[in-house]
Amino acid sequence: MKYETTPIEGLLVITPDVYEDERGYFLESYAIKKYEEYGITEFVQDNESQSTKGVLRGLHYQQEPFAQGKLVRVIVGEVLDVAVDIRPDSPTRGKHFSVVLSAENKKQFWIPPGFAHGFITRSDTAIFSYKCTAPYDKQSERGIAWNDPTLDIDWGIESPIVSEKDRLNEKY
Repeated sequence: MKYETTPIEGLLVITPDVYEDERGYFLESYAIKKYEEYGITEFVQDNESQSTKGVLRGLHYQQEPFAQGKLVRVIVGEVLDVAVDIRPDSPTRGKHFSVVLSAENKKQFWIPPGFAHGFITRSDTAIFSYKCTAPYDKQSERGIAWNDPTLDIDWGIESPIVSEKDRLNEKY
């Protein structure tokens, strides 16, 4: 496995070892012994979503005590995945980092608690899968407007398909 740090402390891009032959491929999507060195050990929930091209989901987060760390990946298609640092005492608070995740590159993105998260689908369809360190809690759920000018995120599209709930997200 290859772990890449990012300009924002805590965010990691992970490229698993992939074993390919004429039958296809095999990879370990999670093995605690390989991830615990980076503090990625406890998951309580797995989620999966399917989206069509141009769908933007986010920017979502949960407040304490239900703040979630997420290990995200794409099983089918391609997305641009974005994490925004919202940790109160972080020197990079309000900064974001993005990475392309795809079925082809098989990269994973570790987003620890304290980040808002979202993605936009760049392929005709995408299946997005992620593990969470805390359960979903509706009362703790929050969102930041995907087009907040102070965040200046380049989603690569001017008019994405956004849910009604995400249209109501407030500016950062």
